[in-house]
Amino acid sequence: MLDTAIDPRTPAYLESRGVALERLGKLEAALDEARAGGGEKAVTRHHARGKLLPRERVEMLLDQDSPFLELSPAAAWGTEFKIGAGVVTGVGVVEGVECVIIATDPTVPGNPLDPYPVEKIRRAARIAATNRLPLVNLVESAVESAAGGPPPGAGLARDLGRLTVDRVPTFCVVFGPTSGDAAYLPELSDYTIMVRGHARTLTVAPQPAVNGSAPTMMPAPADQLAEDERDGLRLARQCVRRLNWRKCGPLPRTFPPAPPKYDPDDLLSVAGAEKKNDLDPREILARILDGSDFDEFKPTLGTALVAGWGELHGYPIGVLAGTGVPHSAAEAQKAVHFIQLANATDTTLVFLTTQFGPTEIEALAHSAVPHLAIDTGRAGDPRFVFSWPADQPAGRDDDGVIDPRDTRTVLGLCLSAVHSAVVEGAGHVGVFRSGKVDQ
Repeated sequence: MLDTAIDPRTPAYLESRGVALERLGKLEAALDEARAGGGEKAVTRHHARGKLLPRERVEMLLDQDSPFLELSPAAAWGTEFKIGAGVVTGVGVVEGVECVIIATDPTVPGNPLDPYPVEKIRRAARIAATNRLPLVNLVESAVESAAGGPPPGAGLARDLGRLTVDRVPTFCVVFGPTSGDAAYLPELSDYTIMVRGHARTLTVAPQPAVNGSAPTMMPAPADQLAEDERDGLRLARQCVRRLNWRKCGPLPRTFPPAPPKYDPDDLLSVAGAEKKNDLDPREILARILDGSDFDEFKPTLGTALVAGWGELHGYPIGVLAGTGVPHSAAEAQKAVHFIQLANATDTTLVFLTTQFGPTEIEALAHSAVPHLAIDTGRAGDPRFVFSWPADQPAGRDDDGVIDPRDTRTVLGLCLSAVHSAVVEGAGHVGVFRSGKVDQ
């Protein structure tokens, strides 16, 4: 049992908490801008046509009162491009089935120079394929989208095509005109629903424009026609209901899970601390693990890395967490042995606030169990990777910047998602106990 009580009355606690709250305020402002879409005028005009906004469509698609884990909602924050990238992506529950959802925002004009929309769509498609999550696309392009620029990238087609190869079902509801990268979504979906009188798509290989005019928007073949937007969303839910979809991974081992014994509000002081080289990750674990229960692995070896076992929302996990101190050979040996054991027991690995060295990264390359990461980056190719707010906006590699107090909830949603696929380790990871990789 972890015992890491934090005194909330100390000046250091109050100062670091204030820093974290200030960063969260900046994040919330960025999220407000993303949720505003193309601005008040564009939103009003869209509603006046009797049409729904992307988040309204997502809400109507999802099961009532079910959570939605939005991915990269502040994409492009800190760049010259539109915050949010004009696309809403995330994981939500439709007819009891966890699905990846992509919803394009028709109030945001497309910019052919903006790389973020297609990056968000590609990332969502990869998450769907890797975790065996059905993909539902809610598609409509802005009428005012800028013309020109390169044709849709082949990488997007490859990512979407991988879903078919992996036998992951894909659905698309087309609410209006689609063009550019968004045109791939109905073209490469298994099942397409078109809203009668509104849905039109620009084919992936359009005929050249005549006399400099815009390419012609042609009706696309539909598997089913919807009378209006709400009917289209109803039909999409009906399609998911008929999948007879089942999770392939094990259910939570403990239900209901025991809540942590320590207040998650204390994580604000951890996230806002100025010095990271004296971080005790046990303070984080005590506030996210079930019952604050943690079995530490080799506690006296390689103390710059904390490793051990616990449960989170009932799912068994292995944890690798850093203290902010660079790793030596001892930490590498400890990490490699732990990664090997996690694969031998088919246990998902969670990385917290750590930076891996070359030996650890090589061992992770042999690891087949799911990896999840918080404030760690993409080392080890995590299925999901999130960060806490920092002084600078997060880069494009994050699946989102989250409130530290939501860490347990976010990881719980991710664990449920990765268990839609088979959770199976490599068995023999190809490493020696010494920490050397066996080539």
